[in-house]
Amino acid sequence: MEKLRIVGGNRLQGEVRISGAKNSALPILAATLLAEGVMRVGNLPHLHDITTMLELLGCMGVEVAINEDMSVETDCRNVHSQVAPYDLVRTMRASILVLGPLLARYGVAEVSLPGGCAIGSRPVDLHLRGMEAMGAQVEVLDGYIRATAPEGGRLRGAHIFLDTPTVTGTENILMAAALADGRSVIENAAREPEVVDLANCLVAMGAKIQGIGSDTLIVDGVETLHGCHFHVLPDRIETGTYLVAAAVTGGKVRCRDTDPAIMDAVLVKLREAGALITTGPDWIELDMTGRRPKAVNIRTAPHPAFPTDMQAQFVVLNAVAEGVGTVIETIFENRFMHAPELVRMGAEIHVEGNTAIITGKSRLNGAPVMATDLRASASLVLAALVADGTTDVNRIYHIDRGYECIEEKFQQLGANIRRVTG
Repeated sequence: MEKLRIVGGNRLQGEVRISGAKNSALPILAATLLAEGVMRVGNLPHLHDITTMLELLGCMGVEVAINEDMSVETDCRNVHSQVAPYDLVRTMRASILVLGPLLARYGVAEVSLPGGCAIGSRPVDLHLRGMEAMGAQVEVLDGYIRATAPEGGRLRGAHIFLDTPTVTGTENILMAAALADGRSVIENAAREPEVVDLANCLVAMGAKIQGIGSDTLIVDGVETLHGCHFHVLPDRIETGTYLVAAAVTGGKVRCRDTDPAIMDAVLVKLREAGALITTGPDWIELDMTGRRPKAVNIRTAPHPAFPTDMQAQFVVLNAVAEGVGTVIETIFENRFMHAPELVRMGAEIHVEGNTAIITGKSRLNGAPVMATDLRASASLVLAALVADGTTDVNRIYHIDRGYECIEEKFQQLGANIRRVTG
């Protein structure tokens, strides 16, 4: 088993390139199933989940070609299967995103119930209700979602209200509505930048969508969608992770090839923690001038509020900050699994229900720790960077699902970090 071995104490300094957003790339790759022609998707991160999605498309008959610039071309003219098998889906929850495109384009879909991180229940019932509202017959049998379009093979436009603004639910329904007969209205839609990116990609393919970026999406279905060349937006969570790494180590880091416009909630809290932040069109620089951060209070909520995927990183910031910070998690009910591991490193964290109260300490200590999910893994790396001594972060396959070349990027910033086996 591979692990990351980190010797803490180095102040991070330098520049790091931000990769494309996995949470944007995955739905956009699923959307290529809707295209009549060749799609070209650029700025894809080199991650296991992306490889899995490409394998999933390949097993359905999509022709996939990877170009020298790491963009991917897809051609769906020879699709022969509308089945997303368990062997591929079990490792990646985002594979549910092929349900809407398959149903809308081919009139039938058979998708295994997904797996993924163990951070609480993420039910797919909102996805299924959306498909049923558009006239699909849906049943869950033997661990598979089996869906069939109405007679005639096309979904019908519908008025759909989402109980909660689910990101993947919004994306799945949006893709299905793009080829449905008539108008669909999706209310209480998720507003995350990744949803906006997918909507913009669909428009570039010929979809008719109004209200992009708002909580009400109006989709007028079209007969066909064509291929296009689309560049995936930068990863705001990766950006935030490197900025917090700079903050906890008292360093100065510039993130390039990113977008400050999608980082507002995180940058507000970093400034509150005492960081000096400057931005340009495609870069963000954080300078702590060698100081300890100040504790901040966080409450996660759907976009444009503070993102749940940055919660674990800010727990670490509070663990080494001056003062006491409170972190309230409102999205997932089981997302403080990093807390006991951080306590092993000397952090003072009291968790009660969906709230963590963190008393900052001037020092953390290296210890063997275990990653439990993607963002928890990142938080353990951040804690290790600032801890005295050596920390081994185990089960790093979680990290590799969401961070491209994490040890190499941290090495560029002066961290003592390497990947070891055993």
